[in-house]
Amino acid sequence: MGREAAEGRAQRAAGRAAAAEAGSGAVPAHRAGTASPLGPDGPHGPAVVSEDARPSQTEPAEDSVDRHIARWTGKVPFDVPTEAVITRIQLLAKHVSHGKERALAETGLQAFEFETMHRLASRGTPWRAPSAELAAELLLSPAGMTGRLDSLEKSGLVRRLRAAADRRRVDVELTEEGRRRWTEAMRWRGIAEAEMIEPLDDAERAALAALLKRMLLSVETR
Repeated sequence: MGREAAEGRAQRAAGRAAAAEAGSGAVPAHRAGTASPLGPDGPHGPAVVSEDARPSQTEPAEDSVDRHIARWTGKVPFDVPTEAVITRIQLLAKHVSHGKERALAETGLQAFEFETMHRLASRGTPWRAPSAELAAELLLSPAGMTGRLDSLEKSGLVRRLRAAADRRRVDVELTEEGRRRWTEAMRWRGIAEAEMIEPLDDAERAALAALLKRMLLSVETR
């Protein structure tokens, strides 16, 4: 994705409400940790498909999930609305992941570098945290944290400081170059996210956010 093209699409995000395709290729859905009945290994488990739940023929465009459902309709019983929602969520999550990868590619950062700097940036000024605290958040051993910081420090993205109050404690701080590279990566992430949500107007975005929140709360509070 070129910089000019990407930024142009991001600038048009607020004023457009065109339909967007989810991409090509069928992606199997997974519900509550079980295999989708439409997965590549064939039918798994019964469900009921409603005639009223079939994809509407009046939709302005057909996406890959419409084709995925059409391919399996009549071959195995399944719930069309559930399949449509879950599979589209999975595809959109993949596009989010690809957008993050592009953001890193634009700034020349590796995922572990961004992840570590992101943790430091979340602290705000002075962009600093104890090394042991970072290791715990990143689920790294002391040796693993040391190796990661060696690499980041060599690249000029962070610096290590001895804490004034406790010389045994090592603090990690973002350098000016680290803050610049992290900020640039976040800007490219924002462009990728704006491209994805571009087809929705403000009211639609709010409605979608509320529906997804309801789904997430149901899962998180079980």
